[in-house]
Amino acid sequence: METTLLSIPSFHPSSFQTLILKPSNPLVCKPKLVGCKAPQLLSIRAAISRSRKEETVEAVKIQLENCYLLAGINYEGFTVKQFQVLRRAFPESSKLLVAKNTLVIKAIEGTPWEPLKPCMKGMNAWLFVHSEEIPAAIKPFRTFQKEERLEENDFVGAVFEGKFYGPGDFNQLENMPTRAEVYAKMLGALQGPAIGLVSTLKAPARDVVMVLKAYVKKLEEKSGQ
Repeated sequence: METTLLSIPSFHPSSFQTLILKPSNPLVCKPKLVGCKAPQLLSIRAAISRSRKEETVEAVKIQLENCYLLAGINYEGFTVKQFQVLRRAFPESSKLLVAKNTLVIKAIEGTPWEPLKPCMKGMNAWLFVHSEEIPAAIKPFRTFQKEERLEENDFVGAVFEGKFYGPGDFNQLENMPTRAEVYAKMLGALQGPAIGLVSTLKAPARDVVMVLKAYVKKLEEKSGQ
């Protein structure tokens, strides 16, 4: 004998599950869900999870475009408020993104950012710097770290121009000369009109190096004539 107790909505508003009691004896009743499609629900959930992972990998790849530096920050123990404060502290040219290590690994495979793989441990947030001003991009975290007394939460590593920088190497990145300082030294060394260098003022630092090499070669050719 089956006794219908009630009907409750399932995941879809238009469908219902019926709770039916099938007593094996008059004293004990065991509930049974009729119409529940567990395998299908698991399949749907797996598809949603897979889709979200793919979206995360794509989001990381997008951030890697025109990126000058990618760094990992150990954010274990951060409160929601602390994380929000840190995110707002970075300039607009920087993006702080939380993503699982496995998904970041997938996004950087076969790219110049692959040397960052040793950092893929623990709880990391990823800092994408879309500016040549590397020290200015790192400074907000140092200020936050000091104010919040989070010395144990540090950079786990970074990649800049294809080179890996461990936690102990960040002083090199933080003390890099700014673009203005590089140009000032360059102009002072040449000790001449800067007309030929005006076009380089908006170029990346690596392009400026190429200009200098070309300029030196030109001087050498003139001296050899």
